[in-house]
Amino acid sequence: MLNTPRSRRGMVTSPHHLASEAGLRVLREGGNAIEATLAMAASLPVVYPHMNSLGGDGFWLISKDGKPPIAIDACGTAAQAATVEFYKRKGLSTIPPRGPLAANTVAGTLSGWAEVIAIDKEMGGKLPLSRLVEDAVWSAENGFAVTATQEQLTRTKFDELKDSSGFVETFCLNRKLPKEGQLMKLPALGKTLKHIGQHGPMDFYTGTLAKEIAADLKRCGSPVTFEDLTAQKAQRREALSVAVKDATLYNFPPPTQGLASLMIIAIFERLKIQEAETFEYLHGIVEATKQAFMVRDRIVGDPALMKEQAEHYLTPDILDELASRVSYKHALAWPVPANRGDTVWLGAIDQDGIAVSFIQSIYFEFGSGCVLENSGIIWQNRGSSFLLDGNGPRVLKPGRKPFHTLNPAMALFNDGRRMVYGNMGGEGQPQSQSAVFSRYAMFGVGLQAAITAPRWLLGKTWGDSTVTLKLESRFDPLVVQAMRDAGHNVEMLEDFTSTMGHAGAVVRHADGMFEGATDPRSDGAAMGF
Repeated sequence: MLNTPRSRRGMVTSPHHLASEAGLRVLREGGNAIEATLAMAASLPVVYPHMNSLGGDGFWLISKDGKPPIAIDACGTAAQAATVEFYKRKGLSTIPPRGPLAANTVAGTLSGWAEVIAIDKEMGGKLPLSRLVEDAVWSAENGFAVTATQEQLTRTKFDELKDSSGFVETFCLNRKLPKEGQLMKLPALGKTLKHIGQHGPMDFYTGTLAKEIAADLKRCGSPVTFEDLTAQKAQRREALSVAVKDATLYNFPPPTQGLASLMIIAIFERLKIQEAETFEYLHGIVEATKQAFMVRDRIVGDPALMKEQAEHYLTPDILDELASRVSYKHALAWPVPANRGDTVWLGAIDQDGIAVSFIQSIYFEFGSGCVLENSGIIWQNRGSSFLLDGNGPRVLKPGRKPFHTLNPAMALFNDGRRMVYGNMGGEGQPQSQSAVFSRYAMFGVGLQAAITAPRWLLGKTWGDSTVTLKLESRFDPLVVQAMRDAGHNVEMLEDFTSTMGHAGAVVRHADGMFEGATDPRSDGAAMGF
């Protein structure tokens, strides 16, 4: 997959073709990019349930007319009952990654929908939410085909998930592991989506749906209560930004790792690499990643508790200093602690110039594994990333936001181009963003080719526990050997692997031409008209 789809009236992309189709249908009916993204965001929890859910968190960047984007923070906080003492009394030194004790934060993504709907109205949006959830409801009620990744992850993670409330009943077929191509229905989730379409997203937090969710959470053993749900509200934030040659890049502020994504590109640009797909390119961008990750892991957490400002590390003097630490010949010793993640990124740009970059996540594949009986919602395990010992912004405390690997990206070019791009995959998110942007914007590679090209991943990602430098086997063997000779701990993977995440991008040119790209590692599609 190398050819880039192009169109004249709008473009969407997501990691599942049915979600992309839902978004495109909205654009065809006169909806805007925000409404198209909401339609895709509603569809993905149904047709890609292992990757995201209404029971997770979400982050948005929304720009109009080429102006700096609005950032929407829809991150839930730790429950009031989720204290260090709560876990210590149970004899635990760490928070379990699965089960009800991992479901310890409020799911924030629907509060983000509510805030985005308000922005949509401010920008002239007209389609009701009941229309935007139609495709999702249809797929939940009538069924969808199980994808290869859903089959694989249900099988490989089954032992971790099988004892979680409602998991087997919801995601196994007649209590047997699902196979690719089999028909799966999620009627309870369809009913919930229809209810949200009629009563609005905040019913999830304050209405009859909230009371039902709270009762189900209590029944499965989660510490999240109705009072925790009612306190949830999304926030409008200012996006982080950094200037590079010919463009300004935007990403999400803490508690996400958006800072790292911006730093990687800004540090890499300072290395003045002349050609892509060489040892110098791959080594340089991996070493830039290490510098960015060391900063991220030292300072990023709940922004209310951070002692240093993320913006400080995007100033020219700091970036120059970090770039000067990169050796052109030798790899810096690695690893540092890594973060997993399981997520979807999706984006859209319309003919009126509204650009949307959105990411929605439940942390690990299938999140906590706990499926709420009445609503059919699977709850995230993002709060399992909290620490139970020490100090700092990542230690568990009621009302605190967890660290997030999520980071939607956007670029506004000096020549009038607007680009939304992103990726799922924990540690891999900022790395794949740097791969896509550098290849496309710095070295002139076509948008689809930039995503299809072989990728790398330093550290862990969803479904993997090693901290090596992972390379897809399509890299030039001479480049691979040069990386090993420089001291990189290289692990070779297959030609195309979901370990690298599922990337996507949409670009609108100044003349009104749209380009879109999706990841051949996913089940997605870039669609325009």
